[in-house]
Amino acid sequence: MKRREALRNISTLVAVMATPLGYGAIAAAQQRAKIIKIGWLVGGPGRSAQFERYKMALRALGYIEGKNIAIEYRFPEDGKLDRLPAVAEELVRRKVDVIVATGAPAALAAKNATKTIPIVFTSGGDPVVIGLIDSLARPGGNLT
Repeated sequence: MKRREALRNISTLVAVMATPLGYGAIAAAQQRAKIIKIGWLVGGPGRSAQFERYKMALRALGYIEGKNIAIEYRFPEDGKLDRLPAVAEELVRRKVDVIVATGAPAALAAKNATKTIPIVFTSGGDPVVIGLIDSLARPGGNLT
């Protein structure tokens, strides 16, 4: 599978998760030979309900953890946001194919850690004001 296609699928998944229908609105994709490494970067401690919905949505698309995807779930264990840059750099060292960052602090840490790995982020704030992207029309860089 091409990296761009994987990013498009993951970007669509994150967008669909923001809707009330969630993963049920997406048709299953055909199986892929390459295992895609997804880095999941969270600004708070522990796994969230959002992460579980994300995994369910991936399954609905035909992505099965351990079969055609691997998810590297990372967060600062003590919940301290100043540790996010080190956690993001760890994902980059693990050579993930894409980083999913939840929250502005996680997205900013991922942005500062890599200029080449695609980053799909969710944020409650304005991504232009926060400094994640250049503009909504032309985000630039590697963030979606």
